Amino acid sequence: MKKILIGSAIVIVLGIVAFFAFKKKEDGLNFRTEKISKGDIVEMVTASGNVNAVTTVLVGTQVSGTIKTIYADFNSPVKNGQLIAQIDPAIFEAQVEQARANLLSAKANLEKADASFIDAKRTMERNKALFSKDLIARSEVDTAETNYETAKAQINASKAQVAQAEASLKVAETNLRYTRIISPVNGIVVSRNVDVGQTVAASFQTPTLFTIAQDLTKMQIDTNVAEADIGKVKQGQDVEFGVDAYPGVIFKGKVSQVRNAPINVQNVVTYNAVILVSNPELKLKPGMTANVSIIISAKKGVLRIPNAALRFSMPDKDKDKNKKAQQKGPGQKGAGVWIVENGKPKRLSVSTGVSDGSYTELISGEIKEGQEVIVESLTKTKQKPAATPRMF
Repeated sequence: MKKILIGSAIVIVLGIVAFFAFKKKEDGLNFRTEKISKGDIVEMVTASGNVNAVTTVLVGTQVSGTIKTIYADFNSPVKNGQLIAQIDPAIFEAQVEQARANLLSAKANLEKADASFIDAKRTMERNKALFSKDLIARSEVDTAETNYETAKAQINASKAQVAQAEASLKVAETNLRYTRIISPVNGIVVSRNVDVGQTVAASFQTPTLFTIAQDLTKMQIDTNVAEADIGKVKQGQDVEFGVDAYPGVIFKGKVSQVRNAPINVQNVVTYNAVILVSNPELKLKPGMTANVSIIISAKKGVLRIPNAALRFSMPDKDKDKNKKAQQKGPGQKGAGVWIVENGKPKRLSVSTGVSDGSYTELISGEIKEGQEVIVESLTKTKQKPAATPRMF
């Protein structure tokens, strides 16, 4: 009996000790903290876009016909004035010969009209002389004058026909020249859309035969910047970007233009920020997708606060325990962080600057380098059991 009483007493004592130990742990403050440190903060605006040549020329044709020969292929370097394709010129050569023949015929008609004019003039003068001697009737003079004026008008008509034939010849010769597809710039062929034997039709819209990039050592990225971020983007800002073709490689560029024209896709508004990029090694290809980071602001060696500390809010349980202290402490308006002072959490107001998403610049506040700030509560909060429905 005595042993049973002693054992019961030991169990009771251990239970009391465990209860108070558990209660102390439960009531204790348990937070994860991080030190205020100095470091670099770079504020960026992220966007995506496509790499393109600064100047891209679409080479088409102004005449219809069949492609006879192609002199340039993909990636071929070309020079200004170089022949890159030939449309079958047979029909156009025939049109030129026909236009030349029409011109010769018009010139011959002009010479014939000149001869008729000279004869009509001579006849009119002779009839006037005879009429003055009363040797012919007045009607013959009138007929001669009419023939003279007709011959004179025929010369003007023949001259117009000659001019028309000359213009037709120029058109035919121009169309013949258009059968030679010439590169208008120095560059590299990045696209070829025709093959030998293919028929091209020049109607209301000129067909594109070749796409030529003028200089692939200078590229640009057309990015889509969100409406909320476009106000931060300015001309001349530095840019870092990467492409999937070269993982881990960071390319650099600069913002050259922020265009005012909005791009509205399914009620989402973005703006085009054009970024100039140097491409001396020709690693960047037209059409590549670039993930861009535009550097808005960069601060080096500044005090910085973890963003988790600025987002942290005291759990309800700890708020109740420290309600009185908070009423006496600084106001809750504006940015602030929590610290542990004398075993109790305390909120301090701070003034912040730029942020990189992980850290924020500390401009002023009652906090110093190396001081611990609360970033997370590790205290487990008890959930209230669900109410049991009453049975009637």
